[in-house]
Amino acid sequence: MRIARFLSAGKIHFGQMLDDSTALVIDGDPFGLHRLTTRRVRIEKLLAPLVPTDIFCIGLNYREHAKESGAPVPEHPVLFIKAGNTLNNPFDPILIPRRSRMIDYEGELAIVIGKTAKYVSRARALDYVFGYTIANDVSARDWQRQKELGGGQWARGKSFDGFCPLGPWIVTRDEITNPNALHLRTTLNGQIMQDHTTADMIFDVPALIESLSSTLTLRPGTVILTGTPQGVGMARTPPVWLQPNDTITIEIEQIGRLENPVRPEPPGTD
Repeated sequence: MRIARFLSAGKIHFGQMLDDSTALVIDGDPFGLHRLTTRRVRIEKLLAPLVPTDIFCIGLNYREHAKESGAPVPEHPVLFIKAGNTLNNPFDPILIPRRSRMIDYEGELAIVIGKTAKYVSRARALDYVFGYTIANDVSARDWQRQKELGGGQWARGKSFDGFCPLGPWIVTRDEITNPNALHLRTTLNGQIMQDHTTADMIFDVPALIESLSSTLTLRPGTVILTGTPQGVGMARTPPVWLQPNDTITIEIEQIGRLENPVRPEPPGTD
């Protein structure tokens, strides 16, 4: 089933989608005590399908992306964290910040954890998955890579406001028997930029859950961004950076389509 978080009549709801514009309301927390009601409401605006407990991200997790980045294939999952301020909704703008112009896209499969996971074996890993959604790991490449900015670290370059669009909904795990057999495509203004399969992951979904849960607790509502395939803007000649009035769209089969416009950050007070 598709679980969405949305606005209806001025209130935020979780719901089981009946079609693209209506849902049955879920009372309570989908990751805790809840019940599915028979109350049918109209979806007025899709929101990010959850407010994550944590956002864990895996870098260089596709063989072809590691190759285009000039990096060796990692021996272990490369972990970084995106801050909570990065959360963004489907169709809401990705803002070009005042302090960076090297803004890149990364289409990714995102795992949503459904119950507390610690020391989970590979064999049982998928039992802890609530479902899957789509993420755009938006990245300020200058802050990610250039130490003279005071950055030179992944977390800061990837944690500008609104740099983690999620959505458009969560597809529950029973609908996706193999998360490592999905086609992923990213388009920029209608031009295909990434076109690959999650089968190219170096560490597949069970391996990631096993690895992360061996050193930290994955709480219900945790989102894990599983890495991006080749075709990012940074690796192109010349590089392709997101620009005002662009539209970036990520599609993953069996899940859906996450689309966001790109806008300049509005002037603000210093």
